[in-house]
Amino acid sequence: MRIVLLGPPGSGKGTQAALLKERLQVPHISTGDLLRAAVKAGTPLGLKAKAAMDAGELVSDELVLGLIEERLGQPDIADGYILDGFPRNLVQAEALDELLARLGQPVDKALELTVDEEQIVQRLAKRAAEEGRSDDTEAVVRNRLSVYHQQTAPVTGYYGERGLLVEVNGIGDIETINQRLVDALD
Repeated sequence: MRIVLLGPPGSGKGTQAALLKERLQVPHISTGDLLRAAVKAGTPLGLKAKAAMDAGELVSDELVLGLIEERLGQPDIADGYILDGFPRNLVQAEALDELLARLGQPVDKALELTVDEEQIVQRLAKRAAEEGRSDDTEAVVRNRLSVYHQQTAPVTGYYGERGLLVEVNGIGDIETINQRLVDALD
């Protein structure tokens, strides 16, 4: 099963991707993890990413797609994957589809975790307090949600038009949400 996991910041994508990975026995591909690993390993793509990040720039879509392509070429991908953190906008969604078509690994499902915005603010405020994270203040969270609604939310429509999108209620306990995601794959 080849899955794209979507949802706003704080919707539980990372937590649910880790659980789905175990249940489905497929790799969880986080673009953030790919970037960090490539930088740490000093790969050619990692060096390019590091240069962009050191300059305070966003890592280009082409670079991220290159990392995804490298990852999808590994043998553990044969039974599928869970892609988390990409695509973040329509241009990336289209480029990803082109890459996946070329590799013969198209997305089977796009799962969107839906969570009320106020619940997200509460979740992330709790996480900030528990983990001492300064990036989860209410103002920062609301800004991240605004960016999500402007840039990333349209990706759900993109997958919806292709009949691949399933919205999943992301409110409740972790196991209940995970079961909803598994049920959505049937």
